Amino acid sequence: MNRSLSGHLPLLESEAVYVLREVAAQFERPVLLFSGGKDSIVVAWLARKAFAPGPVPFPLLHIDTGHNFPETLDFRDRFASQMHCTLVVRRVQDSIDQGRVQEETGLSASRNVLQTTTLLDAIRELNLDAAVGGARRDEEKARAKERIFSHRDAFGQWDPRNQRPELWNLYNGRRNPGEHFRVFPLSNWTELDIWQYIDAEDIPLPTLYFAHRREVVARAGVLLARTDHIRLQPDDSVSVRTVRFRTVGDATCTGAVESGAATVADIIRETAAARLAERGGRADDQRSDTAMEDRKRQGYF
Repeated sequence: MNRSLSGHLPLLESEAVYVLREVAAQFERPVLLFSGGKDSIVVAWLARKAFAPGPVPFPLLHIDTGHNFPETLDFRDRFASQMHCTLVVRRVQDSIDQGRVQEETGLSASRNVLQTTTLLDAIRELNLDAAVGGARRDEEKARAKERIFSHRDAFGQWDPRNQRPELWNLYNGRRNPGEHFRVFPLSNWTELDIWQYIDAEDIPLPTLYFAHRREVVARAGVLLARTDHIRLQPDDSVSVRTVRFRTVGDATCTGAVESGAATVADIIRETAAARLAERGGRADDQRSDTAMEDRKRQGYF
C-alpha cells in the first residue's frame, strides 16, 4: 500500500508529472530511456501517474551493452510487462557487429562509451524527437549544467552554451529537422529524494540495490562485481563481501559499496550520511576530470 507523500516530495512529483505531460504535448515521437536503474524506474512510475487511467503514451528504450547484470535485465522485462509498457531494446553488440563501433581493449575496457552510437542510431532509426531520461543535476557536474528540456543538434550533440532559457516553468521544445531533445523530469531531485519517494510509493527495484554477498574485484579503489566480462590481473584482489550498488549499469565499470543496508529504510539512512557522491564508484567517470561532459557532448545520456 502506498504511503502519503510528505514534505517537498509532492512538489517534486508535481513538477515531474508536468514535465512528462509537456513531453506528450510538444513531441510526436518521444521515448523513455530505461536502464532498469532506480531513476528510470521512478520516471516510468511517474509517467504512469501522469497519464492515468490511460497507458503511458511512449515506449521504453533500453540500450543494452551486453555487459549488464542479469538481475537488471530480468527486472527490466518484468517491470515493463507489469507497467503495460512497450519495451524496445537496441544492443551495443549489434553496433560492434555492423562496424559502427570498435570494442575497447585493455584493463579498463568497457562498452559504456559505445552506447552513444547505439543510442543515436536508435534515435535516427525510430525517428525520435525526444528521449526522456532519469538523470539528475546532483549526480555529476556535467549533468548539473543540463536544462530540463536539453536541446541536441542534428548530430545528437550537446552544447551547454547553446541551451534555451527555462523561465516560469516554460519549456521550449521547438526543433529543426533532425534535431531532438533529451528531457529530464528528475533534474531537481536528489539521490535522497529518489529513495524517499521509492519508500513512500513502495516502488519495486532490482535486488542489486540491497545488501547481498557477492564476489568482487578490488581495482583502483573500485569494487567491481566479478563477472565473465572482467579480466582478472595478477595483482587483482578478489574476495566475497557484503555489498550493494548505488547505481546500476554496465558491470565492467559500475562499482559496488560495502553495505549492510537490506531495506529501503536502511538505504535512506545510509544515503543521508554518505560522503561519497553517488557516481563516485563509477570507473568510467574516473577516466578524466571531464569524462562525463566529453561523453555528453558526443550524445551520451
